[in-house]
Amino acid sequence: MKDRRWTLQVLALACASALVAGCSDSGDSIDTANPDNETLTRQQDTREFSVNRETLAFEAITGVDTDRWSGVMDSGAGYRIEVPAEGSWNGMLVMYAHGYRGEGSELTVSNPALRNYYISQGYAWAASSYSKNFYDVRAGVEDTNALANAFVAIAEQNGRTVMAPSKIYIVGDSMGGHVAAAAVEAETQREAANKVAYAGAVPRCGVVGGTYEFDYLLNFTFAAQHVADLGPTSYPATDFDQSEIDAVLWTTPPSFAQQGVPTVAGQRLENIVRTLSGGDRPVFEQGFRGGYYNVVMGTGGRDGTVNGILARNLSGNQGVTYNFDNDPDDSSVDETAFNESILRVSADPNANPARSDGVRWIPRVNGEFNVPVVTLHGLGDLYVPFVHEQVYRQRADANGSGDMLVQRAVRAPGHCDFTQAERQEAFDAMIDWEQNSVKPAGDDVARTAVSSADYGCQFTTATRPGVAACVVP
Repeated sequence: MKDRRWTLQVLALACASALVAGCSDSGDSIDTANPDNETLTRQQDTREFSVNRETLAFEAITGVDTDRWSGVMDSGAGYRIEVPAEGSWNGMLVMYAHGYRGEGSELTVSNPALRNYYISQGYAWAASSYSKNFYDVRAGVEDTNALANAFVAIAEQNGRTVMAPSKIYIVGDSMGGHVAAAAVEAETQREAANKVAYAGAVPRCGVVGGTYEFDYLLNFTFAAQHVADLGPTSYPATDFDQSEIDAVLWTTPPSFAQQGVPTVAGQRLENIVRTLSGGDRPVFEQGFRGGYYNVVMGTGGRDGTVNGILARNLSGNQGVTYNFDNDPDDSSVDETAFNESILRVSADPNANPARSDGVRWIPRVNGEFNVPVVTLHGLGDLYVPFVHEQVYRQRADANGSGDMLVQRAVRAPGHCDFTQAERQEAFDAMIDWEQNSVKPAGDDVARTAVSSADYGCQFTTATRPGVAACVVP
């Protein structure tokens, strides 16, 4: 019964404001005919970004013959493309979507982690810088799609004639995992200005719960303040002061160099975040007490517009139960008092409206897709927590796409902390499924399953420092 109640609570929050059948991403339950939504302005529209062309060229793989091209698209996005030599290309293309690049004005492109492997298997690959930084998933989707559609023309401009790719796949990390998941969604397939029919996707450490991420960040930072008895008293939380909060929560503060040691109050926050982020599971403690705690706390005090990506507040905590003891079926006197006294805020249902000029400002991840999707996620990831996989599963099942989703957990405490073998096996699993109809194995992401001491062992290829080793049967 515990799992059912917890699941229903998470699903209800993930489906907040949904007007479509089944379950959809939150913060976008709007009247699409409302003309005000087309004239909204936001900070992101005033920002300028550029590419340093000198950074776009990239070195060859030693001893491997490929064609390598780089340049700048009309949108201002930089790109890199690599294609195996004549006679070695299998005719298929992998699009790589990078993660969050911060708030600077310079756009950058990076090679995919599996670059060498893609080429060795005959795949071409392409990667975009996107035309904007910040958490601009719309730019990520539209610019990645535009690059895929320009592949043949770019090859021609560089003196090589190629046929259009027979299949195009998409792989992404973190925010790029959001891009990859959104790219195959039914809504994106309908509404994108640049349309690409992807054959399969591999979102890794991805924001596959979509806008649920920003509710999580608000809930985390609100709870930290409230546990420390330091607010919040307003929204945005103008009284948010991490140094004051940490003085209450930690005897040894966490960092990337050392595990933190929480106080009794810090352990209370740890328990709250454990439930908010996916339930009791291996490796959570190492993740909470590591450096990504500071990354998450760095989002405290924000206004809910995702740093100007939106024009209205996306985030809220109405209906959230902050739980100290990992038992959502029972609220103690202290828990009741905590939940009754914490500041409650509501998301604006018009925060992320549909657009007539392409996908939404934050493209939806509703779990509505009809191609193979294989995900990879670390159990201790505190920045993009494992709960995203649970929300994604619930949405996919609710919308009839569950059979097309396979999810894999890795016993890693960090964010996007995967071995090459783990990445390669996830990609191979998606490819074998899509090309040969061999559905791969995956993990059950339900709360009752993740609580097992050996959860995540099946697809973890290396024991991380500080993490209990899997017992080989």
